[in-house]
Amino acid sequence: MFDRTTWIAIALSVAGLVGWQYYYSKTYAPYIAQQAALQREAKLKSEVAKTSTTVAQPTPQAITPTAALLPAVAGATPTIPEFSSKRETLDTSRAEYLFAANTGGIEVVTLFLHLGANEQSLFLNKDSGLPIGALCDSNGTPIGGFSMQTDKQHEITRFTLSVSNGLSVTKSFTLPQTVGSPEEYQIGLDLSFKNSGPSPISLPGYFVAAGGEAPIHIKDLPTYTCFDWLRDGKMTSIDVNWFESGKIPLVGIETRPARPLYSQQDSGIQWAAVTSQYFCTIVSTTKDQPGSGVWARRFQAVNATEPNGQPIYGITGGLGTGPITIAPGETITRHYSIYAGPKDFYGLSKIGGEQQKVMNFGVFHMVSEFLLWAMNSINKYTHSFAAAIIILTILIKSALWPLQNKATSSMKRMQLLSPKMTELREKYKDDPTKMNEELMKLYKQYGVNPFGGCLPMLVQIPIFFGFYSMLGSAIELRNSHFLWIHDLSQPDTLTHIMGFPINLLPIIMAGTMVWQMAISPKSGDPSQQRIMYFMPIIFLTFCYNYASGLALYWTTQNIFSIAQLYWTKNQPLPTLEKVVPTKPKKGGSGGSNFTSKKR
Repeated sequence: MFDRTTWIAIALSVAGLVGWQYYYSKTYAPYIAQQAALQREAKLKSEVAKTSTTVAQPTPQAITPTAALLPAVAGATPTIPEFSSKRETLDTSRAEYLFAANTGGIEVVTLFLHLGANEQSLFLNKDSGLPIGALCDSNGTPIGGFSMQTDKQHEITRFTLSVSNGLSVTKSFTLPQTVGSPEEYQIGLDLSFKNSGPSPISLPGYFVAAGGEAPIHIKDLPTYTCFDWLRDGKMTSIDVNWFESGKIPLVGIETRPARPLYSQQDSGIQWAAVTSQYFCTIVSTTKDQPGSGVWARRFQAVNATEPNGQPIYGITGGLGTGPITIAPGETITRHYSIYAGPKDFYGLSKIGGEQQKVMNFGVFHMVSEFLLWAMNSINKYTHSFAAAIIILTILIKSALWPLQNKATSSMKRMQLLSPKMTELREKYKDDPTKMNEELMKLYKQYGVNPFGGCLPMLVQIPIFFGFYSMLGSAIELRNSHFLWIHDLSQPDTLTHIMGFPINLLPIIMAGTMVWQMAISPKSGDPSQQRIMYFMPIIFLTFCYNYASGLALYWTTQNIFSIAQLYWTKNQPLPTLEKVVPTKPKKGGSGGSNFTSKKR
């Protein structure tokens, strides 16, 4: 039975799990009602926009035409055409784009092949207040004054802005011509600066906005709401928590104030992106026209209406260039690509520019990429991602079968050695150092590795975290069904009891872990046994509010391991042999030789 220390540790772990669930429910419970209201509001806006091209544009911040673009041009005043906030829509078979005049960009992207919360249409950039492709300054203030012309036949939207000193700015958005390809989510943006005046014009530079991303679903983890940018093949990433003030946990003492703006100046930037857990918007440049700076801000996606007042945060950002000088009669054109769609690893890889790194698979990215490839390959035959995960798990466990058998044998040998270990503990109970020395000698005499039974678990840790990272970003599992599970990319919550979510599959997972421990050969090392007792609690905490596909993988491998243990249970016990050195043969090299002799 457990000793007092073990019971205290288990009680503290359970208390920590309950405390985390309480915090989680209090922090993110408002998302359900808020996201539902958000979807209804966005849907209404989209419907109104289709019936009228003179709808008043929501502008959460003031727009100052060209002021941010031309502070270095003395006496420059914009020539602003008379127009209301005109809107036009263009669409492909996968998405619809709502373009807005004045700031000259994409206000909302509607994805046809994906659903948001409550089975509503899924919208990107619906609350950031900064259109995708808009020009802005280094603080994220958008530049207004653009007029808009739309050529629906050729799927081109063009924005123009003229200034009295002869400068004119033209922005042309071109929809893709491909059909049935991930490239269909990618829009071309050509940005031209023309100097028709008699004198050179110096511009301080500009930023192209990537728009904003916020959590789509109630259970989308906020740590996946990020701003990412790539330079020289290395991605830098911050999430919305970067802007929070620093505090000492539990005590609440502030270590640093909140940060309103993230800004970096660097050359050779290939792209910048805003991401949620399963969707992203990426603004990329050409190789010969790299970016030279980025900025990002946090924004509140919707006003909190719940009693606790917890807001939903999104993140917005942009990719910039350095100063520009335009000679009289010269036109400078820069080319950009904008991807607004799902975080599809293979689709982004096909587009190029290392945009697939936005998946942010982490340290075990090679494991995650292999698992994603294997899961998709199996799904081509099963047409079920749940079945693909189960089959993939069985294949992995089969490959590890020899290692598991060796570990089981090692644990049985430890079990046979247990009486001798107990004798040593009793003999040297007042001298822990001497006891450990004698135990090590005993292990060496019989050739037993006290941690041999842990080896299969250590090998599976990279696989577990590979699944963890892959399932946290891969779009494939989103809205995939299995038995009672409605979405393998979300927890399988059946109901709530006093605000606490009841997720069945992680509970089954923890139960199978306890079952596996109960039938496993018992090691004679109490410290090792205590470590193993914590494993179900640790894995339950990891998986409880995570994608149910992860719990499905670990439950399947537990059941496979249980079957394997029952299969080996009736096998003959290994022979415990003492390993003794023998004298080297005459004329030999002098090295040590060993033989095994039965005790």
